[in-house]
Amino acid sequence: MTIQRALISVSDKTGIEDFARALTEMGIEILSTGGTAKALGAAGIPVRDVSDFTGFPEMLDGRVKTLHPKVHAGLLYLRNNEQHVETMKEHNLLPIDLVCVNLYPFEQTIAKPGVSFEEAIENIDIGGPTMLRSAAKNHAFVTVVTDPADYDPVLSSLKENKGDTTAELRLKLAQKVFAQQARYDAAIAGYLAPLAGQSGNRPFVLSYGSGETLRYGENPHQEATVYKDADPAEACIARAEILHGKEMSYNNYLDGDAALEAVRELAGTPGVAIIKHSNPCGFATGATLAEAFEAAWAGDPVSAFGSVIAVTGTVDLETAQCLQGRFVEVMIAPDYAPDALEFLRQKSKQLRILKLHKPLERGRKGTMLRQINGGLLVQDRDLDLSAQWITPTAEVFPDDKKALADFGISVCKHVKSNAIVIVREYAPGAFMLLGMGAGQPNRVDALRKLAVPRADANIELMQNTPEAYGKSPKEFRDTIIGESILISDAFFPFPDNIESAADAGIRYIVQPGGSKKDEEVIAACDKYGIAMAFTAMRHFRH
Repeated sequence: MTIQRALISVSDKTGIEDFARALTEMGIEILSTGGTAKALGAAGIPVRDVSDFTGFPEMLDGRVKTLHPKVHAGLLYLRNNEQHVETMKEHNLLPIDLVCVNLYPFEQTIAKPGVSFEEAIENIDIGGPTMLRSAAKNHAFVTVVTDPADYDPVLSSLKENKGDTTAELRLKLAQKVFAQQARYDAAIAGYLAPLAGQSGNRPFVLSYGSGETLRYGENPHQEATVYKDADPAEACIARAEILHGKEMSYNNYLDGDAALEAVRELAGTPGVAIIKHSNPCGFATGATLAEAFEAAWAGDPVSAFGSVIAVTGTVDLETAQCLQGRFVEVMIAPDYAPDALEFLRQKSKQLRILKLHKPLERGRKGTMLRQINGGLLVQDRDLDLSAQWITPTAEVFPDDKKALADFGISVCKHVKSNAIVIVREYAPGAFMLLGMGAGQPNRVDALRKLAVPRADANIELMQNTPEAYGKSPKEFRDTIIGESILISDAFFPFPDNIESAADAGIRYIVQPGGSKKDEEVIAACDKYGIAMAFTAMRHFRH
């Protein structure tokens, strides 16, 4: 059975003239509508208007043009069903054997700043999805094309099969249609939900097109695929451009996302986040990006080996040269100066250099998803730092420490619970992560066994710097720790954490508060002369 007639109506006209011309050269009649018909006609391609085919004009500003029995009977009738064939003859109906349709650009429309509700609604396609569904349902006989990337495979199949396509190709294309339809409807449902006042347990729909196969998953024995949003509203790792290096791995994507989400907290100032196994092992701001890079690297030079790094600004040559002699898996930035990019390319064939597809900004309101076996967890993004700022201790928390505290909360948010971080102001207005304890079953171990020892190890590495001149190692260590701030992602359930902090020489603590033991914790701070602030906002990250 050869294809006799094709209906073409596309919003995305990429490659459509060449596709239609090739169909015409095979003797296939072209039906079309509106702008597509005009474009094909202007290109000298013979086109029959759908209104002429149906004997019914377009109406209601083009809302009704292909919703007609002559169109859908031509698509849906079973060519091997005698009764269907007789019905077609009785009513003088003609077959439509190929449909090439892509939909009104709804997602692109609602992504435009200031788009009106009316404009969004007008970009909900009706006739297109209806034709696609009819053709896809009857894929045993009808070829349905919705992606310009499929034009060449369809033409090749027609040439190789005497004017017909294979059943295997038609099934593949039909499946693609239904996946696209689900994605399209999901976008509409998601757009309308908040406008309709729906939240909480509203129906939740997800759909993606074809993914990209990765070499393997978290481990070599696991298969993995990455699926990408069509047009994300903000800079993201999924849509970053790979300028150099090997393809991204499953773990690269996970750590890259963690790095980008962490450094987003520093957007608007030179900032660097260094991620290892989804945790920030380095996090810093500076007067320049290079200064921030060196301060971030100093947060844990051992863990930074083989890390993923994200920065807030354009990488210049000075910043790029900070990587000299240091092994890094992935570098992520809004852009790169030409000499910096060339330096990084020459540095390593393995280094993945990623450029963000959109400007880096602080996070927008949205949802976070996590799949569990048998379901999906959905929650709001954690965008805030604190709900209040009070000092319940006898020692008042200094106002000039508040910026450092906010920096500390910003990094603590991205450390796996139970999380303790120690941060310092290493230069006026420049902050760095000094010590971090992550992912522990109890908060005391995160503080006593991880965050404090890591801070001590980093301070020891600073002993030969000008900052340490004139001080004994103990004096230098105590000075730095005494001016640093300890941040906890959740409240201290017992005063033992305060005792451990005091033993370490900590003088400033920030935590959410809200424990039944708050009064005992406050009393312990007063006993050791520690200033503590309550934020009334927990930042668990599991």
